[in-house]
Amino acid sequence: MAVKKMDNEIYSEMILECYRNPKNFGTLSNPDISFKDYNPSCGDVIQIDLKINNNQICDACFSGSGCAISRVCADLILSHIKEKGINDIKDIKNSDVINMLGIELSPMRLKCALLPLKVLKFGVYNYLGENIKEDIYG
Repeated sequence: MAVKKMDNEIYSEMILECYRNPKNFGTLSNPDISFKDYNPSCGDVIQIDLKINNNQICDACFSGSGCAISRVCADLILSHIKEKGINDIKDIKNSDVINMLGIELSPMRLKCALLPLKVLKFGVYNYLGENIKEDIYG
């Protein structure tokens, strides 16, 4: 049991560090994709900007305000997708985001964690002229 507590403490410290010093925070000039949404449950607002070149994500930033979980997940997701193909975004699952974060979440915090994925997917699907066929929170 002590190991699990230590793991949670390590993850908590990593989350706080990422929250304080996100690698992908900011906005892009003339992004190819820009999408913004909010989580009415806790007031998080996340905007994601992407630059696309030859159907590949060459730059990605997020902005907005929110809790540590939503901002850290945005940062982790954007680090994960840089230099990937635009269609690869469709394959990212909710469980992938939770695994990146590395901690268990309550149902309320799950919506915080998945907001950046929702914003990313809606932006990409709009860019591709397609309708999203999945329930991000489901």
